[in-house]
Amino acid sequence: MKALFFLRHYNDIDHVTPVVHQWIQSGHQCDVVLIGSAQFRNDFRVKYLSRLQGVRVAHMKELFSPVDYWKWCLQMLMLTRNVRRIKVIGRLAEKLAERFDEKQREPLWRHTAGFLLDRCFGNENKGVVAFDWIERNSVICVEWVEVMIVMAKERGLGTVSLPHGDSPHYSQLIRRGERRVEPDKTFSAATIFDKVVVPNELCAIRFRPFMTENQLAVLGSPRYCEAWLKILSGLMPPSPLMRSDSKLKIVMFLRKANFTTFWEEVNEVVHLIAEFPEAELIIKPHTRSGWKQSLTKDSSIKKLPNVRVASDDAHSVHLMNWADVIIDLATSVVFEAVREKKPVLAADYLIAARSAVAYYMPETELKCRDDVYEKIKYFLANGCGDFYVEAHRQRFVDEMLDYPDANVLPRYVALLEELAC
Repeated sequence: MKALFFLRHYNDIDHVTPVVHQWIQSGHQCDVVLIGSAQFRNDFRVKYLSRLQGVRVAHMKELFSPVDYWKWCLQMLMLTRNVRRIKVIGRLAEKLAERFDEKQREPLWRHTAGFLLDRCFGNENKGVVAFDWIERNSVICVEWVEVMIVMAKERGLGTVSLPHGDSPHYSQLIRRGERRVEPDKTFSAATIFDKVVVPNELCAIRFRPFMTENQLAVLGSPRYCEAWLKILSGLMPPSPLMRSDSKLKIVMFLRKANFTTFWEEVNEVVHLIAEFPEAELIIKPHTRSGWKQSLTKDSSIKKLPNVRVASDDAHSVHLMNWADVIIDLATSVVFEAVREKKPVLAADYLIAARSAVAYYMPETELKCRDDVYEKIKYFLANGCGDFYVEAHRQRFVDEMLDYPDANVLPRYVALLEELAC
């Protein structure tokens, strides 16, 4: 069977790669088309996929003429919300979109979509087209995705939306400006697919208001399932992090800039940790929007001898392997550390949200600055073993990562096979 996977940024490469891996292990073939930055051609996971027999990897600009590619990019930029938010450029994009309307844009959308479908499937009417979670504010405009999905369905192909992350939040009002608990229309775009796949019930809540029960599949986490973590450990590039003599190594993972974070108190926590001479702290900005976060620009932090900001070549897995303890502001990347029983401190008092980690494992929650101080002091004196209440941790693994059981990747392939027939 054939599949066409579209990948656009770091997160969906991270979460969809294990699904592609299992698809190939099951004897199938696929095309992987990169529709984001061309720099991801050099991502270690993309390189791994390129080496698999039965996989063709290409970036959009490698498949089209320069003229068609740049036309496609310009139409994308015209409709992308990230561009619309930039004052001068945003107004220009809106005016262009008004003058060059949907009917005029459609021929290029159909031309590019048709080419990609022909290249992968030829005249076959069996197969599956897979995107990650497509939202109304995605950096790849929904209009093109809708044309691709409609054309795929016209050919008899199945369509699916796969996870590009997880739900690190148990609460709902988590971003600046969110003041009403109600369905988030951002996720309504998912209704264009035959199936939307989520790893757990917390993610399912986002999509349920907009689709039928039959459209939604809860299959567990491909990124954090045990089978993939064993493979991933052998694919990671060498770590740029050197071991040091510090007694307690701590990593702090920051969130995207659009989530409400109490930066003044985050700064206080960093300085508090710095006053423990035996501790060492690395701050990891968010992969895509770290440049928007004030903390990493703070000159007082740059002067602290036992504190530093992670370099771009330090992957999250490198940082977790290096660390003894992780302070988390609600990011799903720490789910791997929970599985490995490495202490995660859920700093919920630094954010306007309730994290899934703190909800499932109350022993992880930091409720005030005193908690931070006492936890660091305890780890320095007693080490980091036996941190979790095992019954709490196992419930987290069972409900968030391995739902309904640990046989996660074969379950994803079975769904793709069903859609491809």
